[in-house]
Amino acid sequence: MSRPQTKTELIEAAEKEFNMLFSLIESIPEEKRMESFPFEDRDKNIRDVLMHLYKWHLMMLKWYEVGMQGGIPAMPAEGYSWKELPVLNQKIWKSVQSVSLLESEEKLIDSHERVMQLVQEHTNEEMFTKKYYKWTKTTSLGSYFISNTSSHYIWGQKKIKKFKKSIND
Repeated sequence: MSRPQTKTELIEAAEKEFNMLFSLIESIPEEKRMESFPFEDRDKNIRDVLMHLYKWHLMMLKWYEVGMQGGIPAMPAEGYSWKELPVLNQKIWKSVQSVSLLESEEKLIDSHERVMQLVQEHTNEEMFTKKYYKWTKTTSLGSYFISNTSSHYIWGQKKIKKFKKSIND
């Protein structure tokens, strides 16, 4: 699927990839879902992948809140630049180690719904006109939503597919 160019395409892509992510997880035997990935990766299991997606939803929601109130959000997070994503992502990973798989699923479902509700509240023009909102700088609001939904869900699917393949070999 190509990158969404309209609000409708964004919604369809986000829902499709979100549902595919959960279908993929459900296709893995329940007793295997908390096993560690047998390959080197920052994320060590399915829970880590889901919590990574969840934490990025929270950052997106914060950017949106600050930006829509007229502020300039700290992106990607307070004290971090985009060049420091590996350090930020490692910090995220460390912060989620006490969360269960079930809790990670519930959190991601909730944050996905919250993000998608914001998408619903905007017109196509608001979503896809570059520089429409000052806080999005040179890009569009839709670009932020795509990066934190459908594109990120595909990233998560790739990791989980690699894990699934390893347990089926």
